[in-house]
Amino acid sequence: MATSIQARDASFRSLSEIFLLDSGVSAIFAHRKAHALYQAGKTWRAQYLMARTKKKTGIEIHPAATIGRDVFIDHGNGVVIGETAVVGDRVTLLHGVTLGSDGRSHKKGEARHPIVEHDVYIGAHAQIVGRVRIGHHAKIGAGAVVITDVPPYATAVGVPARIVRKEK
Repeated sequence: MATSIQARDASFRSLSEIFLLDSGVSAIFAHRKAHALYQAGKTWRAQYLMARTKKKTGIEIHPAATIGRDVFIDHGNGVVIGETAVVGDRVTLLHGVTLGSDGRSHKKGEARHPIVEHDVYIGAHAQIVGRVRIGHHAKIGAGAVVITDVPPYATAVGVPARIVRKEK
């Protein structure tokens, strides 16, 4: 995890800086523990751990959310990842990103948050709402509001987001 973060952020001078100082790493580690507790039926303990982590880091991740490997939350303050969100491997999230519900469904257990596939880059303050799918290697521009699926290798920007480039 730390070496992939170091490759994506030149500001870190050492691996120890990443482990000791990065709020995104702290939030991901806490989520891994909280997710295991949640899966084991210890939901209150899991939610308590993530509430304390939110106070410390400014990053809110529901313990039921699925988070892949080598996820990098850069300058994480204000990041929100909802209960049924799925985040793939090697995803980069900048500060203020929301992976949230669009409010259409309030049924317990119903998937209502985004699916973010592998190798996606999401810019600062982008809002991705509802059960939309962000395809692998897609890029979401800063401040975009995504309410529909984004295909793989596409770049989406604006409010509401629109595709401005599609590679491959």
